Amino acid sequence: MYMTYDSWKDTLDHIQNVRQKIYQLVDDLLIRALNHDASKLEAPEKEIYDLYTPELAELEYGSQAYKDTLKKMQTGIDHHYSVSRHHPEFFTDSINGMNLIDLLEMMVDWKAAGERHKKYPGDIFKSIEINAERFHMDNQLKQILLNTATYLWYE
Repeated sequence: MYMTYDSWKDTLDHIQNVRQKIYQLVDDLLIRALNHDASKLEAPEKEIYDLYTPELAELEYGSQAYKDTLKKMQTGIDHHYSVSRHHPEFFTDSINGMNLIDLLEMMVDWKAAGERHKKYPGDIFKSIEINAERFHMDNQLKQILLNTATYLWYE
């Protein structure tokens, strides 16, 4: 007697395999959440961020005054970028060296950083526009970030 193929077990195995891989991804994101920007709590970054973070909070992201303040913070910023892979500057080939997990942490960082601004509250869509130009993102990656921001915070 010939039995027909039943996909039940193979499908359940596939589902379990995908679940395990998603759990790995979630574990990575949880570790990043725990360690995010920890370098800003130690020298040489802390002293610089203590001085200039209140000033940055009063400025519009991307404005000339904002960029001028960042220049004053260069030593701390350079150190931060050198130890923080969620910044394109960490990589020798900028955003092209990043993986999807790096990009997710970067985008969440942009969203949270924008929320710190009192006078000019951040707009994640404006941040993506500014940084797409800054990091020479292609239109496809830019659109994926815009879609993800909409999905996470505006649906």
